[in-house]
Amino acid sequence: MRRTSPRRLLAATLLVASVLAPIATAPATSVYAAPAPAAGPHHGDDCPSDGLGPALTAKLDKTVEDVREQAGIPGVVVGLWMPGKGCYVRATGIADKATGRPMFTDTYTRIGSVTKTFTVTALLELVDQGRIGLDDPIDKYVRGVPNGREITLRHLAEMRSGLFPYTSDPDFTHDLLSEPERAFNPWELLSYGYRHANIAEPGTTFQYCNSNLVLLGLVIEKVTGRPLAEVIRDRVVRPGGLRHSFLPEGAELPEPHAHGYSDQTLTGAVEDTTDWNPSWAWAAGGMISNLRDLRRWAPVLATGKLLSPETQAQRLKTLPTGFPGTTYGLGILETNGWIGHNGSLPGYETVAVYLPREKATLVLILNTDSMVGGQEPSTLVARAITSVVTPDNVYAGKVDDRA
Repeated sequence: MRRTSPRRLLAATLLVASVLAPIATAPATSVYAAPAPAAGPHHGDDCPSDGLGPALTAKLDKTVEDVREQAGIPGVVVGLWMPGKGCYVRATGIADKATGRPMFTDTYTRIGSVTKTFTVTALLELVDQGRIGLDDPIDKYVRGVPNGREITLRHLAEMRSGLFPYTSDPDFTHDLLSEPERAFNPWELLSYGYRHANIAEPGTTFQYCNSNLVLLGLVIEKVTGRPLAEVIRDRVVRPGGLRHSFLPEGAELPEPHAHGYSDQTLTGAVEDTTDWNPSWAWAAGGMISNLRDLRRWAPVLATGKLLSPETQAQRLKTLPTGFPGTTYGLGILETNGWIGHNGSLPGYETVAVYLPREKATLVLILNTDSMVGGQEPSTLVARAITSVVTPDNVYAGKVDDRA
């Protein structure tokens, strides 16, 4: 959500490595074909056009369109499901500035840091199987991490490792924005962060840091002996009942998809970022999904369907982030009652959250990440919608999220 200057772009997403001793096995590159797109439009996942009743539907239509226009968001998809009350699914704005194609509900999208919820779920399944321990030091699995004997897997998952975020390194930002189609590997990413001293002692300070998730991705690969994309597919995506979510090998984005637009560029001018390579986000933010899958994923994540009750309880033991209304657990955030995550990559933003009190699910898909008055556009949309439908649980969702 908050971003440093691009320049601001990457204040929270990825990896590290070169000069340091790698683990015995190099991380495997995933070769995972994208799922075939579903035939035909989804028409809002079978939600009637006035699914929350004429009055509330009209109010939401106006609310969404007002915030979209005021924030300069090209296109937005909203999905809201409230059992016992109804549903609301809309696409508004444009998916492609060049052709004027309208935004549509069945777009594939880059989900940014919502990826963290998949990666950490895979990690916690290994905890349930007794193959790793949350309080194991990262040094047990990955060598060369600064203060690696003291930093635990728990510290990494809850963003309290004290590691310097590689996305905050000026050379990384320059290298990415100078060659956005470039493929990065996890060790390269980590190396940008390792150039800097740790910012805090483990367990003492919340600092949104994508280096943490890159390391957890390497742990998963080390323990399972398989590429992270395959582990997420077989242990998380399929058991979760998802059909169109995956960690890509490169810059591929299946059809149909909206074009993405970002001002997080070397010049500050808005560019079409659709073909930028998200490999720099990997385990922290590289996945692709769509509205239907994210609708299913948010309650699976928040209720712990894939984990033991004991492990889910640990996951949901959230701690302060320094941002009012928002706490953070093990790869998951809680924002005024809503549980899940948001995500941001150049050109795309996503929110996928669940409100246990109402058993409500909210999913947002935007085709821009350009900040508005210092705020993420997805936060503005989520806040506006929840102010209308759940005024006692208004989405705050502010953590530093550049992936």
